[in-house]
Amino acid sequence: MSTIYAMASGGCPSGVAVVRVSGPSCRFVLETMVGTCAPRVASLRSIRDRNGEEIDRGLVLWFPGPGSFTGEDTIEFQVHGSRAVARALAEALGSFDGVRPAEAGEFTRRAFLSGRIDLTEAEGLADLLAAETEAQRRQALAQSEGTLRRLYEGWREILIEARALIEADLDFADEEDIPGSVIDSAMQRIEALKTAVEAHLADGHRGERLRDGFQVVILGPPNAGKSSLMNALARRDVAIVTDEAGTTRDLLEVHLDLGGYPVTLVDTAGLREAEGAVEREGIRRALERSGRADLWLWLQAPDVVETEPPPGADCPVWRVDGKGDLEFRVPEERLGIGGVSRRFRISAKTGGGLDALVSALSAAAADDLAMRSAGPGPTRERHRVLLDSLTRHLDDAIRHRNEAELAAERLRYGSDDLGRLTGRIDVEDLLDHIFGAFCIGK
Repeated sequence: MSTIYAMASGGCPSGVAVVRVSGPSCRFVLETMVGTCAPRVASLRSIRDRNGEEIDRGLVLWFPGPGSFTGEDTIEFQVHGSRAVARALAEALGSFDGVRPAEAGEFTRRAFLSGRIDLTEAEGLADLLAAETEAQRRQALAQSEGTLRRLYEGWREILIEARALIEADLDFADEEDIPGSVIDSAMQRIEALKTAVEAHLADGHRGERLRDGFQVVILGPPNAGKSSLMNALARRDVAIVTDEAGTTRDLLEVHLDLGGYPVTLVDTAGLREAEGAVEREGIRRALERSGRADLWLWLQAPDVVETEPPPGADCPVWRVDGKGDLEFRVPEERLGIGGVSRRFRISAKTGGGLDALVSALSAAAADDLAMRSAGPGPTRERHRVLLDSLTRHLDDAIRHRNEAELAAERLRYGSDDLGRLTGRIDVEDLLDHIFGAFCIGK
């Protein structure tokens, strides 16, 4: 296996550049460029290329395998963060035979292949690197530290034990020291496990939704101020604002952090009978996107024709009276009409009413995304697919409780599902997809 290296810190220039090296040639590289170093102790050393020319003076850490993140011999160089120093260090490392730049996620992939982490922990680490809000950070950190791994491996142990009981009953049916209630004991464990898995899945997809964010779609007639509201909530110019109706033709998204929870705000084309093909496509996309929303903000303004939200909303609808600096000529109380459950008046121009709307959005996101239980939940669709398959196999095992061989076989299938969740078996086709999402130095 080759030895890999990559920048593990941010781009240069910076105060410090961290370069990570992992693989079988690390000891030779270390002794050639630095000399000997005590394991796991930061040592201030002169770092030289193969010709003996000094590159920089910095901290060097030596982690002999398997006691490293990757499970291999690993070096970490901490040098001054100029482009020249980082480039010279990379050139020196690349001059060694069998040493090459790392690919995206290759350090973490090696940690998985060496058994240092499982797939759920790798996915949690990827989420931690991508986390934008406090709630995302907490969920990702817990998963990267093994909360899902421990849960799923515990379930797998229960399946293995139940299967062992059933197979013992098959193999030693004539032995007097094998109790007759073995099948009953195994089935009690399986039924309890099935209940636990179903409760784990019945979380409203909160793990996945926390990764993606609370989806808020701004809808309304043309020129009602949707883009102005988008810019006001984002606190920057995301959307073009003009007095011309139909300015917004495509979907515009911005990601917000409201109260520590991720919120995706979507600006859409004004809903009307459009004549142009481009505007009609924008309206079609607006309606399609609104079908996947967690909340609609239906925007009205006093200087546009009064309309109602489209029927059939699958989520709460809040009416927002925009351009609040103008005089409204419509009745104040319209709650319940068109599915509207709350009403706000705001002015993107003066900022009036925005604090109340933001506070309400924060509370809605927190209520929707906060985990209802202390236990971890699935965070990816692949988790849910495999757990759904597991429950079907458990159902089959319970149904075939009087046919021990069939029951044991169904438990083996369920155990394989849990093995695929953590990466114990048959996940080779997933690895490129999972680790390709990492940055180069991780």
